[in-house]
Amino acid sequence: MYKPRELPALDLLKAFEAAARNLSFTRAGNELFLSQSAVSRQIQQLETQLGQPLFIRRTRALLLTEAGQRYYRDVSQALHQLREAGANLAAVRGDRVITVTTAMTFASLWLVPQLADFQQQHPDIAVHVAADNTMLDLEREGMDVAIRYTTRKNAGPGATRLFGERVLPVCSPKLLGGRKLRSAAELQDFVLLNFEEPQQITPWLTWAVWFEVMRTPLPTTRGMPGFSHYDMLLRAAINGQGVALGRLPLISAQLDDGSLVAPLADARYSTSTQDRAYWLLATPAATERPEVRTFMRWIRNRCAPLARAGRGTE
Repeated sequence: MYKPRELPALDLLKAFEAAARNLSFTRAGNELFLSQSAVSRQIQQLETQLGQPLFIRRTRALLLTEAGQRYYRDVSQALHQLREAGANLAAVRGDRVITVTTAMTFASLWLVPQLADFQQQHPDIAVHVAADNTMLDLEREGMDVAIRYTTRKNAGPGATRLFGERVLPVCSPKLLGGRKLRSAAELQDFVLLNFEEPQQITPWLTWAVWFEVMRTPLPTTRGMPGFSHYDMLLRAAINGQGVALGRLPLISAQLDDGSLVAPLADARYSTSTQDRAYWLLATPAATERPEVRTFMRWIRNRCAPLARAGRGTE
């Protein structure tokens, strides 16, 4: 029997967090430099220690149980705090470290994949990403830079607009089987994957709102599984488990590599939040540091093509 005061080994928690975020033991293993079977054994060991299943294992899909979703939320936050503690020590030591706070989805889908370019150009500057869906006070939390998806009014004094966002249905091409959809009503033939974040601060990412904008009745004939984390929902869509609402340009890479397609490619089937965009800002003290200015200039340059092309803008 699991005793609440017993702490699972850190390796088990890291394996669980990676598997839950990717909804795949194989991808988690690639990330952790472990085999798929090694990750599977670690998850089984953790489930045995906790005394309950964390995953629903299917032939070609991996899902989190309700307990697994709650545990993922808590474990991911705990691991984030441990990484942040290490970054704080580095800052005290005087290293050139930049702390960036941003939402979890933006961090995992856009910022982290882009950071390899920054590290290649500036190997002497370490970037610590603090992924948190809460809009943090930079000075109080000791952060340097924030990238926020919000309104101009709430972005903060001196914030620079990076780009906006569009929402449209996406799914795995294998789910369509070659079928061409002509209207939003035809989505009733598919399972719709719904984003159900606990904070409920992005209602425009739900099917109820999307169908309302499309002036089409919300389908009730098929299942609508809910996901509390957007990256988990996206992974389920890639695995062919249903249709999700994709966020452009955050999912541009998945559309470009073909792991996702837009079954309703017509522009009228995409929606946008007219008053919201991604904003970049830093504390006055941080902008006095050369490394912070270098990072902010790099971010603006990486985002400029998106803004110019209108991908994800309103």
